[in-house]
Amino acid sequence: MPRPFRPVVPEPLRRRSKRTAGLAVLTLAAGLLAAVPADAAPADQQRQRDFAAAAQEFGVPESVLLGVSFLESRWDFNAGTPSTSAGYGPMHLTDLREAGTGGTHHDEGEEDPRGDDARRAKAPAAPAPTTPPPGLQTIDEASALIGQDVATLRTNTTQNIRGGAALLAKYQREAGVRSEKAQDWYSSVARYSGAKDTAGAHAFADEVFDTMSKGVARKTDDGQNVTLAATPVSPVRAQADNPKTECPKTVSCLSVPAPYQELPNNDYGNHDKADRPKSQKVEYIVIHDTEGYWDTAMDLVTDPTYVSWHYTIRSADGQIAQHVPTKDVGWHAGNWYVNAKSVGIEHEGFAAKGTWYTEAMYRTSAKLVGYLARKYDIPLDRAHIIGHDNVPGTIPSTIKGMHWDPGPYWDWAHYFDLMGAPLSGFGRPGSPLVTITPDFATNQPAFTGCETAGKPCPARGSGSVVLRSEPTDSAPLLKDIGLRPDGSASTMAVSDIGSRAETGQRYVVAERRGGWTAIWYLGQKGWFRDSRTTSPAFGLVVTPKPGLETVPVFGRAYPEAEAYPANVPVQQVVPLPYTFSAGQRYSVGNVLGSEYYSATTFDPANHVVVKGKTRYVQIQFGHRIAFVKADDVRILPAF
Repeated sequence: MPRPFRPVVPEPLRRRSKRTAGLAVLTLAAGLLAAVPADAAPADQQRQRDFAAAAQEFGVPESVLLGVSFLESRWDFNAGTPSTSAGYGPMHLTDLREAGTGGTHHDEGEEDPRGDDARRAKAPAAPAPTTPPPGLQTIDEASALIGQDVATLRTNTTQNIRGGAALLAKYQREAGVRSEKAQDWYSSVARYSGAKDTAGAHAFADEVFDTMSKGVARKTDDGQNVTLAATPVSPVRAQADNPKTECPKTVSCLSVPAPYQELPNNDYGNHDKADRPKSQKVEYIVIHDTEGYWDTAMDLVTDPTYVSWHYTIRSADGQIAQHVPTKDVGWHAGNWYVNAKSVGIEHEGFAAKGTWYTEAMYRTSAKLVGYLARKYDIPLDRAHIIGHDNVPGTIPSTIKGMHWDPGPYWDWAHYFDLMGAPLSGFGRPGSPLVTITPDFATNQPAFTGCETAGKPCPARGSGSVVLRSEPTDSAPLLKDIGLRPDGSASTMAVSDIGSRAETGQRYVVAERRGGWTAIWYLGQKGWFRDSRTTSPAFGLVVTPKPGLETVPVFGRAYPEAEAYPANVPVQQVVPLPYTFSAGQRYSVGNVLGSEYYSATTFDPANHVVVKGKTRYVQIQFGHRIAFVKADDVRILPAF
């Protein structure tokens, strides 16, 4: 089913063939808005009026104020909760004192980030931050400028916008520039990003001015219609130079290397040298969040005794830092097979701790993923662009400790829209294969434990769809025997992914009944109310071959024992504790050869890629992906 229609101008305005019409609509909307008296204007345009009033009060070009706010928050209120970099409200005024500090998700739970039985790399505990990271307390300065207390700036959108406008005006005064022309505000916009480095600040400003030139309109999370009319402007741009990094040219990308270093006791850290894609094809890009702030992540990834990932993206401005060359293997996903065939990208933020991800970070990350997907020929779909929460446990004992970031509040639909690869399906109506496509803003599952165990999370949009064991709202959730070996049902805890499908994932319909749809999920039927929750999809499915009652499901696609040379220990292929029975069908994500990257010594000359004859099929089995042997299943079109 197509996504619900929204009567606003698409965001962003991409197609040149319709640009003229789009500009006319935006300009007309802005003109009509200005002509209506404030006391007669619709209530859903109050935020538009607030931007106009603050711009006039502080002498900031309205297009600049709107553009900065859009890149920070998309003009949303986010229920007064902080962003992943402690920013509040439409203007992203930062208050680390209120939002609190964090560590890193690599220190949580039992997951070994390397995920290789042959050589574990358990991360040490992250050091507690001793001082707040710079740039995360702008709310105090804004409070002093407009004479409002910080609590009001966090919770009152009108005063939040005034505070942001006052900050921009202050930056402009300190730059010594007096001008009402938008193009003369470039340096102040760059400073507003909070970036300590010039390249990151300029990249943020470039994105803001690009948004201003194209125009954008949307309805916010609290029902406000806001329009930024297209304002063609040509500021003096400073294109960031990325001489030592693998990044698209349109972003700012720092080199912050993770050390490949020999350690005492025949140990080494914190990643493995390789020669991808010559040695192994890169199949996946894994999306993480840091569960902490930028400065902490930079300290840890440069520690040779810690673990590693390829990139980190900063929340406030979208700054990218590359740590590990993409040809090498990072220790990030908790599954060595996935690590050896993936690029890991960390995003400054938290999966659940009352936070939201900024537009600046979404946009830069989407550009990076698009660049990497083109470089390594990776399809832009949810079978290949996966979250850490989609990575399977390697064997039964590791399932419970696997991580669940970036969490249910990561907006996969918006993310893929930015990449030009919408997730809504294009299959025929009634297709037995469906893509999960809930409306992010209105889909608000009642999760618990974002701040305190058992306590309700703030109501906010989500890409997650909760599954039940029967087609009723009161039915228990499904069971995940890997997460709960005692056989108990899953829960609504925000970290419990045992009965949850995610936006963009594809599943096979098992049954439809009275407005409810059931999909095959971990060997069970998972039911949900299908009111604009799915889109029909084309694709392939697998089912057990005739004569097989069940087929084993695996967390890694390792070769058969005969494929290993004498000097490489055989890695056991151990089934996961799930049942894939005859009559069930699951969506095909990929067909893969079997591989194991043996890398247990500091000298890469001793590293060996073992390739077997066994072939595997990657399937969407539950919330996580899984693998079955190709010899055990039939691959069929989804008719």
